[in-house]
Amino acid sequence: MVPSTAQCIHGRCSRISETVGNKISRQADTFDVIILGAGAAGMMCALTAGARGRRVLLLDHADEVGRKILISGGGRCNFTNLRATAENFLSGNPHFCKSALARYTQHDFIALVDKHRIPWHEKTLGQLFCDGSARVVVRMLLDECAAGGVDIRTGHRIVDVTKSGRFQVVTDKGTFEADSVVLATGGLSIPKMGATGFAHDIASRFGLPLSDIRPGLVPLTFGGEMLDLIRPLSGVSLDCIAMADNTAFPEAMLFTHRGLSGPAILQISSYWRDGETIFLNLLPGTDAASWLIGEKRTRPKAGARAILS
Repeated sequence: MVPSTAQCIHGRCSRISETVGNKISRQADTFDVIILGAGAAGMMCALTAGARGRRVLLLDHADEVGRKILISGGGRCNFTNLRATAENFLSGNPHFCKSALARYTQHDFIALVDKHRIPWHEKTLGQLFCDGSARVVVRMLLDECAAGGVDIRTGHRIVDVTKSGRFQVVTDKGTFEADSVVLATGGLSIPKMGATGFAHDIASRFGLPLSDIRPGLVPLTFGGEMLDLIRPLSGVSLDCIAMADNTAFPEAMLFTHRGLSGPAILQISSYWRDGETIFLNLLPGTDAASWLIGEKRTRPKAGARAILS
């Protein structure tokens, strides 16, 4: 009887242990919210939800978080702008920008940066950059996520997202459940860094409205005779006013070996449509005819090429 009883007790303990283990395993894979994409938006969402006491899982297919942050601002992260207002954003719903920026302003983020004692400086037009590497901003966001108990898992490729009561997020390393899912994977901007149209596919599947996809904040590239004309000027930068769609940006422009870039071009590219015209004033605040006459009087023997160069 003793061996039989012992065996029964042992078997019962095994079943209890297995049941408890399964409950712990299920609990470990169940969250209040799962955020797909550990970039700037995903991490800010995660740390905010974590600070509110939510159980948060942050997933990303890359091996490290915040990869675009690391290359922003030439590696120094232009983390906000003192002049950020709703009017500076392109949106199908301008009221969303107003309410979002009213709830969390650029000054709130600056306060967060200061809390972590990250030195920064202002460049032109209210642009704020880190004095050092952009990695300090990534570290700041990671520290805030840790403070909120956020579970961060990198190297998880999202296979599918379904919903049957709760959301199920299927990855190549397991399935997770949550009451809510946030799509923060970004757009199609930098494919070599892993950008895909996955989020658009998921959003479409769940009936979320999508805006038309088009390039924005991009340089302009040329071909043929136009490229031959511009290529010798590669590396030359100057102040200009770039204009399109009743919008103008008085900033710097850069000639490149492929076309035009620089802040003015990157900004105006978001307002330009294929087939439309971009106007460039390369002598802002100056009357071209008066300037040419003045230069000719100053350098009477110089030809037009010498004066314009």
